[in-house]
Amino acid sequence: MRLRSFALTAFAAVLAASIGSPLAAQQRPLTFMDVQELKRAGSWTPSPDGAWMLYTVTTPDWEAAESQTDIHLVSLSDGVPSDRRLTYTDDKNEASPTWGPDGSFFLFSSNRDGDETQLYMMRHDGGEARKITDADEGVSGFAFSPDGSWLVYLSGKNDREQLYRLPADDLTGAEPEQLTDGDAGVDQWDFTGDGSRIYFTRADSFDEDEVKRREQGFTVDIRNSVTPLSSLWSVEVATAEERRETNDPSYSINSFVLSDDGRWIGITGGSPERYERNITAQRLYADQYLMEVATGEIERLTDNYEVSESGLSFSPDGRLIAFSAPDNMERYTMTDNRVYIREVGDRGGSFRKLGTDFDQSSSVGFWSDDSKTIYFNAGVTVTTQLHALDVATGAVRQLTEERAALSVNRDDDTGTILIGYSDPKTPSTVFTVAGVDDVPNRSAWTQLVDVNPHVRDIALGEEVEVNWRSSDGKTVGGVLVYPVGYEEGTRYPLIVAIHGGPASADILRFNGGYSAQVYAGAGYAVLKPNYRGSRNYGNAHRTDIVGDYFTMGYEDIITGVDHLIDEGIVDGDRMGALGWSAGGHWSNWILTQTDRFKAISSGAGTMNWISMYAQSDVQRNRQFYVGDGFLYEDFDTYFDQSPLKYIKNAKTPTMIHVVEGDPRVPSPQSVELHMALKKLDVPTELFMYPGRSHGIPDPRNRLVKAVSEMAWMDYYVRGMGEKFEWRQVLETLEGGEGPTVVSDG
Repeated sequence: MRLRSFALTAFAAVLAASIGSPLAAQQRPLTFMDVQELKRAGSWTPSPDGAWMLYTVTTPDWEAAESQTDIHLVSLSDGVPSDRRLTYTDDKNEASPTWGPDGSFFLFSSNRDGDETQLYMMRHDGGEARKITDADEGVSGFAFSPDGSWLVYLSGKNDREQLYRLPADDLTGAEPEQLTDGDAGVDQWDFTGDGSRIYFTRADSFDEDEVKRREQGFTVDIRNSVTPLSSLWSVEVATAEERRETNDPSYSINSFVLSDDGRWIGITGGSPERYERNITAQRLYADQYLMEVATGEIERLTDNYEVSESGLSFSPDGRLIAFSAPDNMERYTMTDNRVYIREVGDRGGSFRKLGTDFDQSSSVGFWSDDSKTIYFNAGVTVTTQLHALDVATGAVRQLTEERAALSVNRDDDTGTILIGYSDPKTPSTVFTVAGVDDVPNRSAWTQLVDVNPHVRDIALGEEVEVNWRSSDGKTVGGVLVYPVGYEEGTRYPLIVAIHGGPASADILRFNGGYSAQVYAGAGYAVLKPNYRGSRNYGNAHRTDIVGDYFTMGYEDIITGVDHLIDEGIVDGDRMGALGWSAGGHWSNWILTQTDRFKAISSGAGTMNWISMYAQSDVQRNRQFYVGDGFLYEDFDTYFDQSPLKYIKNAKTPTMIHVVEGDPRVPSPQSVELHMALKKLDVPTELFMYPGRSHGIPDPRNRLVKAVSEMAWMDYYVRGMGEKFEWRQVLETLEGGEGPTVVSDG
């Protein structure tokens, strides 16, 4: 079977679709290559005096499946016009910029002098960088002590890294001194407020034979193998004297946080059972503990391993401890999170639940200086906004009204407010304001970053919030992207792009979700539905699929499509659907429930909840969504909700994409779908990408997935092109490694 060439698929069809548009003479549509080549900024590091900010810019090289990172400097008062690039190694990386104690210089990590990453120092006002470490295994982390006396860094072989110190006033002349010395390596580590001591976690034992067998080529992967517990330790920086702080076999130290006053340590302790401790599901099988530094006494704060707590935090005055957890703390649920708070010294006291009248998830973002307010970011339909939680009353106030993806944070060291921002026409950028009270006032914002200015010369489809009534009368919403050059009264082909999660949401951000703007540039309308199961619309909307995973989500998607047809925007005879992860689950369900779509692309989707339960790296949330009964006592409930049960209904040509070693939605689910469609004579292709991750790791293969997916939609939805010929793509990629393709031809 033949398909059009890579070049025609990616570019010519997109350009042809825009001919006749009023914008065509001045602007061109977005392409998949544009998406691949977008730069990313990060590592925001304000200076101690609040005058400057260091940050990194990462430039992708999709052909090499690599990227290159440099360091930039910007004035916090002047913003973008003052931006200056400080490092210029085109084939090496400079990362992790960190100001020196007095702000007269900064450190960064780089591989500019070899394969290993070392530390360098540089003045922000000019001059060459000077190398300050020459560690055999490189440096994997570093920080100055809060009192400015020491630089401490982490170095060593994998799983055996140790801490080393250098005097901050003689970084280039002094010899590094080793601080820690254990069989196992240092994991998480952090200074006390006065800089005199470092707390760190370390595994209780180290298996030398495990290292040797891998070094000698015995690379068998033993699933859920026995792993040691971890304990909390500390070391005095001046003397290198170590002290073990915990020694309790009933839990393993996953992470910890120190109070600003140095009196308390908050600990997340994981289950000692290896199958629970090794599970990938985030924060499951762990509880919260509180340690008093002066006495070493430890209090268990929570006692339910299946409830997911996060964001353990102390108030600036050291009086309160808080964390976020589900509204129902008695059993595993996917309900919205609340903030729980208590006096630190109230040993054995109960936690007070805040924000109970707020029908979204709340969290512990950052505190006000007076400890009376907790600020956090939360989704509101197709946006994210800054909210304020009153600690005394538990009331929540929404502070911003941006039609965008907004994320407001405060730098821990300087108190600088940084506003992450993206809207449909603005790639991710960062602004700052004088204080948190200025965040709602857009005129007070100063833009600090503009790494993709060329986007302003690209024609984009209008992107708006859309709402409709589902089959049960409830309001459902999502994002609609109009085709570039949209003309009222003309009906357009539709792509339904279904987000993953399912507890996620599509929002008004730049090109969010399956490169929707590329489809818009090619003449498609794109609907991104926030179906039942999505967040941002209240707890009932999020949990309406529990016990019956697909029914209402499917109804929400189909009624959204019908709404656009009724509005005269969409041609109901030219529609395709695609999705990844949960979006792939729904794509598979759509395949077995209707033949209204002309093409489907299923990415990492489930076919059989029974086999998926054992194959996947998570089980508890599957159990919650599908029926909360125990699988091995109730196969019928799981199979009744499996697309495989209804596969004989499938008629729609379906392209399938999956990563071969995907731990979350394992590739056998996609193989099962492909085999069924082959035997049922439904046109199908299976692209199996190399890797061991839930997403496609190689950017070249991400490009292939996007281009081949659009070729599939063009051919079956619009009758364009000759489908997809893989050999032409491989030639265009100049021999780059691609997926294994199971073809009808």
